[in-house]
Amino acid sequence: MTLEQNTIFYAFSKGFCRVLLTLYNRLHIKNVPALPEGRPVIVASNHNSNLDPVVVGVAYPRKLKYLAKEELFKVPILSYIIRHLGAIPVSRQDEHKAGVILRTLLEILSRGEDILIFPEGSRSFDGKLQPMEGGVAMLASHAKAPILPVCVKGTFEAMPRGSSVPKPKK
Repeated sequence: MTLEQNTIFYAFSKGFCRVLLTLYNRLHIKNVPALPEGRPVIVASNHNSNLDPVVVGVAYPRKLKYLAKEELFKVPILSYIIRHLGAIPVSRQDEHKAGVILRTLLEILSRGEDILIFPEGSRSFDGKLQPMEGGVAMLASHAKAPILPVCVKGTFEAMPRGSSVPKPKK
């Protein structure tokens, strides 16, 4: 797939998801940031639901790359979609090797691409903010990239952990 097709697919998917989330979940976006030109950004968000990467991706004005567990890439259609929407597979073994993840994220940032990370590591079990894993500040320091903190609300109610289909919650 060419870069142009990938850009078209990304834009189409982002637009489609935005319309769907707006109609079905009454998506409301506040405080869209002014982003620095020519510098990659680390977007750090809370993580309540499988909807979070989609919601942040829809709200964020530029393309994002993010890490996703490799099990998601075993489903052919899902794999095709998330790969072209910026997901990069990470194995459960790699999750425990901070160096592997750090190198991957630094490489993405060095190419000038923005990344989405969830400092909590995994989704919340109760919708509340979980303890943060280390690394965000270190990553920002090494990459000399600003951190954009993001708060996503309502995704836990719409699609809590264990759900496979979102509910029409705001």
